[in-house]
Amino acid sequence: MITKTLFDLNSLLRPNIKQLVPYSSARDEFKGKEGIFLDANENSFGSPLSENYNRYPDPLQLGLKEKIGKVKGLPTENIFLGNGSDEAIDILFRAFCIPGKDKVIICPPTYGMYEVSANINDVEVKKVNLLPESFQLNSDKIIEAIDNKTKLIFVCCPNNPTGNGVKWLDIKLILESFKGIVILDEAYINFASYRSLIPELLNYPNLVILQTFSKAWGLAGLRIGMAFASQQIIDVFNKIKPPYNINALSQQKAIAALSNIEQVNVWIKTIVAERELLIKKLGLLSCVIKVYPSEANFVLVKVTDANELYTYLSRQQLVVRNRSKVELCEGCLRITIGTKEENEKLITAIKQYADQ
Repeated sequence: MITKTLFDLNSLLRPNIKQLVPYSSARDEFKGKEGIFLDANENSFGSPLSENYNRYPDPLQLGLKEKIGKVKGLPTENIFLGNGSDEAIDILFRAFCIPGKDKVIICPPTYGMYEVSANINDVEVKKVNLLPESFQLNSDKIIEAIDNKTKLIFVCCPNNPTGNGVKWLDIKLILESFKGIVILDEAYINFASYRSLIPELLNYPNLVILQTFSKAWGLAGLRIGMAFASQQIIDVFNKIKPPYNINALSQQKAIAALSNIEQVNVWIKTIVAERELLIKKLGLLSCVIKVYPSEANFVLVKVTDANELYTYLSRQQLVVRNRSKVELCEGCLRITIGTKEENEKLITAIKQYADQ
């Protein structure tokens, strides 16, 4: 492994970020929990809600991070929490990529926010497509695409919208060949047959892992994303983020959810079982050309006419995602795993469509 000798975080940071003096909030300056608080211009009389939301939340979400750290086996110093994973993605661009100068690599078909965030930040995107059908990384082409302006490489595993896992050996090769930062998006890791690569953070200082409360935890409405990395990288995240980026209610609800892991694990097992059953049933339908293997809570399905089937299902109030215009996903629909009853309604509707 050569990464530790190659990687120099300071050389990657934008000059203005190196010099940035972060905003210091009232809650940063006084860390005690008791006292008469006359420092943050809050409403001292309370709020119209029964809960006491008149005070600003913990800017570093330490209570929630401690709970997450116990689950993930990490100290709080290696955890960043954002307003969804999208905030972490945006911060990576703002920290490391000089607009109009630097570049990033993405591997389509993949999560669309990588490219959107790059465009917002005026950062050039170099695309190295996944291999057709297998949707694995073309690691040789990725390494060829790296130049001295390349700062970030995004890898989604399990991948969205294809659902497959990515080979560790390919990720490892990229990590050990690249002086910049590799972002591994594990939004769907809870549904996979393999474990998170969080333990590899000890071996690769240029690795950032993204996860979320939106999928397996069923907390999409709270908008809490997680980034795990070295303390040096997390310090950069905290330097850039808004002071109170996770509201008090979201912090409280996430802490409560982390006390109910048993229920979440039951849901995960049920979703995985329903996924395999849905894959089997879809494969028997005449309008289905192929159901791709999935390690996520959705399946990618190639059908005879994706646009027509999508419209038909919409009329039945069955809403799936039409991915037929995405490169390498031509003719495909992406279907989230629903409840047993929802999946049965879907199969019945597609069968009726096929039998017309």
